[in-house]
Amino acid sequence: MQLNGSEIVVECLKEQGVDTVFGYPGGSILNIYDALYQHSDEITHILTSHEQGAAHAADGYARATGKVGVCLATSGPGATNLVTGIATAYMDSVPMVAITANVNLPMLGKDSFQEVDIAGVTMPITKHGFIVKNVEILADTIRKAFSIAKSGRPGPVLVDITKDVTAAVCEYVPAKPQTKESAPSYSEEDLDRIADYINKAEKPYIYLGGGAVLSGASKEVAEFAELIDAPVCDTLMAKGAFDGRSRRYTGMIGMHGTKTSNLGVSQCDLLIALGARFSDRVIGNPKRFAENAKIIQIDIDPAEINKNIRVNACLVGDLKEVLSRLNKKLVQQNHEEWMNAIQEMKEKYPLKYDKEKLSCPYVIEEIDRITGGDAIITTDVGQHQMWAAQYYKFTKPRTFLSSGGLGTMGYGLGACIGAKVGRPDKICINIAGDGCFRMNMNELATASRYQIPIIQVVINNHVLGMVRQWQTLFYGKRYSQTVLNDKVDFCKVAEGLGCAAIRVSTKEEVEPAIKRAIAMNAPVMIECMIPEDDKVFPMVPAGAPIDEVFDGDDLKE
Repeated sequence: MQLNGSEIVVECLKEQGVDTVFGYPGGSILNIYDALYQHSDEITHILTSHEQGAAHAADGYARATGKVGVCLATSGPGATNLVTGIATAYMDSVPMVAITANVNLPMLGKDSFQEVDIAGVTMPITKHGFIVKNVEILADTIRKAFSIAKSGRPGPVLVDITKDVTAAVCEYVPAKPQTKESAPSYSEEDLDRIADYINKAEKPYIYLGGGAVLSGASKEVAEFAELIDAPVCDTLMAKGAFDGRSRRYTGMIGMHGTKTSNLGVSQCDLLIALGARFSDRVIGNPKRFAENAKIIQIDIDPAEINKNIRVNACLVGDLKEVLSRLNKKLVQQNHEEWMNAIQEMKEKYPLKYDKEKLSCPYVIEEIDRITGGDAIITTDVGQHQMWAAQYYKFTKPRTFLSSGGLGTMGYGLGACIGAKVGRPDKICINIAGDGCFRMNMNELATASRYQIPIIQVVINNHVLGMVRQWQTLFYGKRYSQTVLNDKVDFCKVAEGLGCAAIRVSTKEEVEPAIKRAIAMNAPVMIECMIPEDDKVFPMVPAGAPIDEVFDGDDLKE
């Protein structure tokens, strides 16, 4: 059938099972928006307040559902406003397709109004980028974009289409989405070698990364941990891939990881990294990381093998598939002495905070208790992010959405909207600091416009908390540009943007506020007033060995 380029875009989205897109219109992309108008009963469009919000919403939708998120923007500033969201998705391996429209083909390269080389701009932060200048290749290009975004190690793909292509007509032939299958790059001998390392270990430790979530390997990971009788730590990206209430679970590893995880990994004789990339925030000083252990790495991306840490053995492949085969080769291990030593560490070094006053950890624990650990939690970046990772007991994958690799302040609210749209059955709560909330709080208007019942919790200490913590510990308490004690009233802002608002100043007000917000089933902001000098502990100084982890008690001593 004969269709114009804009209709082809919509038909290809329908082919891929896309039911929701997030975006903001403009001149160059008007033809596509006109086609979306004709298909509004099949594809829901969420108009965000800013293109960055659209990118974060598509990202949150993808992380919460496992499907490819889609965002749209016009040329020039519309496209460049997506960049931070695309980079966020790239760093955390989130499948996303960003569709932008550019000026007409004859106008490219002439500094035309709202022209920018968005494919060039985003080249380092996408898995692939396409510029479509011919309508005849448009359908296949979009299909390739979705295939690339979700295959192997997922990531964002950009499709930039000139405006004249969105109006040009050609023959469109429907096609079914293609699943890209790749043969395993490892052998039975490789699996046997890994099994041999495991069978000889006396103090094994499992280090779980975001690949465990992306591959859907939670069941296989749990079985693996039981078979080898080992403790499990995780990264920020792996939250929920292993049951946070399990006796084997020792908490997060790294800069703000638990003492048990950091000391345990430093003492183990075999470290098994599953879908993890040994980021600098995890390993600290690479020369001193797990120096007593042999290290095994299993990851889908060969580029991550031996990139940051030299390993003794590795497998490149999908974690779910690898573990399902590896588990069959393992015999039941018994490491009672090692597990008892880890349990003693957990009892000796629990996470703790001042329970006499209102604090972020208290708020997080109340959210965990009231939601039964079954909500989707999104966060921005900073102290509140670490507290959420430490004190909410995640038991299922795709329930913790946070910018790990890029550390994007302002990420959480858009992501929370996307998550709630994708998973309407879930309570979705974004936890942000006041510094982060300022950056994209305009997306409360998106939530109120569509009556998307998200809960925005603002942890307000009137400072940039994490930066202030560093200034306190390492910069002689010189608080350069980190004090936010101005006259902004977040409750009035939220109400002005069409949302309900609740201010909490005491511990006793927390439970009623959370329960009221859940019962309202509408967009609500809860502002929690906490002291400016609360700190996230434990902590490892940047670049230090992770066994030099310290907490507030260590500082006092």
